[in-house]
Amino acid sequence: MQLTPDIILGTAVGLLASALWAISVVVYRSQSEGIRPIGISSIKMWVAFVFMTIIVLLPLRPAPFSVPLESVFFLAVSVTLGAVMGDTLYLSAQERIGVSYAFPIAMSFPILTYFLAMAFVNEPFILSRFAGTIITVIGIIIISREHNTGHNEESESWRDFIGIVFALLTMVLFASGTVILQIGAAGVDPIDANYVRIIFGSLEFIPIFLIARHQGMPMPTRRATKIVATTGLFGMAIGSLLYVWMVQLLNAALASVVGSTSTLFAVPVSILWLKEDLTRMAGFGIALTVIGVMMAVVAF
Repeated sequence: MQLTPDIILGTAVGLLASALWAISVVVYRSQSEGIRPIGISSIKMWVAFVFMTIIVLLPLRPAPFSVPLESVFFLAVSVTLGAVMGDTLYLSAQERIGVSYAFPIAMSFPILTYFLAMAFVNEPFILSRFAGTIITVIGIIIISREHNTGHNEESESWRDFIGIVFALLTMVLFASGTVILQIGAAGVDPIDANYVRIIFGSLEFIPIFLIARHQGMPMPTRRATKIVATTGLFGMAIGSLLYVWMVQLLNAALASVVGSTSTLFAVPVSILWLKEDLTRMAGFGIALTVIGVMMAVVAF
């Protein structure tokens, strides 16, 4: 398969989005004592709303805001499934079975995305791309296991059935949300498409945050709020815009592969920021991930 300008640009955009997300996740993790996960998800979404509102209202845009009504529905559903329900279920799974088990299960979503894309958006089956998707997922799982094992997890935490179910549901929601995003964003300016997603995501996180507060979640500290808000500007605000653009340039199946490489970037950031070590197995996982992405992009 020939490398078209869209594939090259889309891959570059997706890798940049993954890098921004990876950096933000490492920073969020460093603030875990001052803010709970739902607080992080809510604040970064609200920051993204402010950012996207400014971008949409800028007089420098060549065309006014315009999104067909049918696209609004699909864009709203995509953010609800992925960024709201998916992220929330993932956080619950992580609390129950630990990140070293929850993350690999959830990040297997590119495989399911491939089959959903074949069924609903006429994605052709390309053996080398499918093989690259599987190799990428295996590499991500290896990196995650090496990178996260031992981070405040109980040795038997993986036996929590509900936690495993939540992680599996996260995988389904991420895959479904990506395919639906491709449908909703088709023919729409990526800024406008992302703004619709952020509007609905911001509104949905209001009751989630209030319910969490009612159930005893402490208010985030002022320092943690500032750090999360600043980081969210890049990880969610800019990152989500890049992700929508990537899905438009590539397709749901390939975008899910490129977009799942955040762990690849999280390793060097964690080494520099959190002073963590790089194991040989993690290095092997990185090599597999790179090979898998290359196979998926340069499909033949």
